[in-house]
Amino acid sequence: EVQLVESGGGLVQAGGSLRLSCQASGLSIDENGIGWFRQAPGKEREGVSCINYSDGKTYYQDSVKGRFTISSDNAKNTVYLQMNGLKPEDTAVYYCAAPIVICGYSGSYYYTKPAYWGQGTQVTVSS
Repeated sequence: EVQLVESGGGLVQAGGSLRLSCQASGLSIDENGIGWFRQAPGKEREGVSCINYSDGKTYYQDSVKGRFTISSDNAKNTVYLQMNGLKPEDTAVYYCAAPIVICGYSGSYYYTKPAYWGQGTQVTVSS
């Protein structure tokens, strides 16, 4: 059984930082693409960032480039999302999900839909 458990969300002031963690079980993150998504109130879920397992490269949607960094610790089977320079528009429930067969950037960020999702962690950025 695949399980993805996120942690690290919270309330932070604009300009602050948070580090999200996603502990995976039942699936090896170094053999499967994995990524972060978010859903703000009243909006559709969107992809934020991913690690492409085929080349190990990382990709981001435009709105978080230069502020967010995705990384992984394969020994811990855990993926992280370091979020700096947070803005009120980053407020959302953040999810990790896998496997992501393909992800990348070609004019815009793209990814294939993952099969497994975590329960999400709330990130609230106050102005």
